[in-house]
Amino acid sequence: MSGNISIVKITFLGTGTSQGVPVIACDCSTCLSSDLHDKRLRTSVLLETDDVNLVIDAGPDFRQQMLREHVTRLDAIILTHEHKDHISGLDDVRAFNYKSQDAIDIFCEERVQKVIKREYSYVFSEYQYPGIPKMRLNPVPEQGFNIGKMEILPVRVFHYRLPVYGFRIGNFAYITDSNYVPEESKEKLYGVKYLVINALRKEKHISHFSLREAMDFVREVSPKKAFITHISHQMGLYKEVSKELPPEMMLAYDGLSILCDE
Repeated sequence: MSGNISIVKITFLGTGTSQGVPVIACDCSTCLSSDLHDKRLRTSVLLETDDVNLVIDAGPDFRQQMLREHVTRLDAIILTHEHKDHISGLDDVRAFNYKSQDAIDIFCEERVQKVIKREYSYVFSEYQYPGIPKMRLNPVPEQGFNIGKMEILPVRVFHYRLPVYGFRIGNFAYITDSNYVPEESKEKLYGVKYLVINALRKEKHISHFSLREAMDFVREVSPKKAFITHISHQMGLYKEVSKELPPEMMLAYDGLSILCDE
C-alpha cells in the first residue's frame, strides 16, 4: 500500500499509558522528574496532510492536546479500541462541530461503535439536547478506507485477548495497546519507513509489549525509524532509557513531530 500522498506530518499528542505520567500520588523518580520528556498525556497522534487532519484516539486529554497543538480543523477521528483512555475525550468534538457546522466522522469497528453509543447515549438518543456533540460513526473495512487522499489500512493486533486495530498510512504505521501481532498483520507492515509501537515498561506485561519485546518487533519489521509510545512511569527516565536504545529507535515524547515522506 503506497497511498496517494507524499508527506504526512505526525505529531505525538500524548505518549503515556492510561494513567499518564506523572501518576497521581506517585513519588517515583520518573513522576517527580522536571524533564518535559517525562511528562506524558494519554496516547494519541495527529496526522496532517495538505487536505486532511485526523487524530488516532481521543482520550481524556483530547481538549488539552488540541489546544496545545493549535488544531483548528479536524476531519476525522480513528479509534484503535474502546478503552477509556482512548475514547473519553470525544465529547469535546463539539468545538469542531460548531466550527464546521457538521458532525465529525468517527471510524471504528462495530464492537467499538456499540460502546460509544452506550457511553455517549445522549449523542444518539431520539431527543437531541441542544449543544451535544455530533458524531457520524463509520465502519473500518478490513481492506482499508480513504479519508480525503489518505489511504488507511487497518492492521489487526491483540491487546491481551482483545482484538484492536493498528493502522498503516503509506510509509507510516501506528500500533498501540498490543502485545501480539499475527503473522498476516506483520505482512502489512513490511516496508514501512516509520513505525510507532507501544512499550509499557521494561518488565513483561500481560497486554502490552515490554521494551525488549518492542525492540525485537522493530528488528523484525525493520523500519527506517521506530518510535516507542504508550509509556508508563515504570519505564524509567527518558534520558536514561534513551541511552539503551539502538540508533533506529527512540522514545517518543509529547509534542514530537516527524515528517513521513513516501
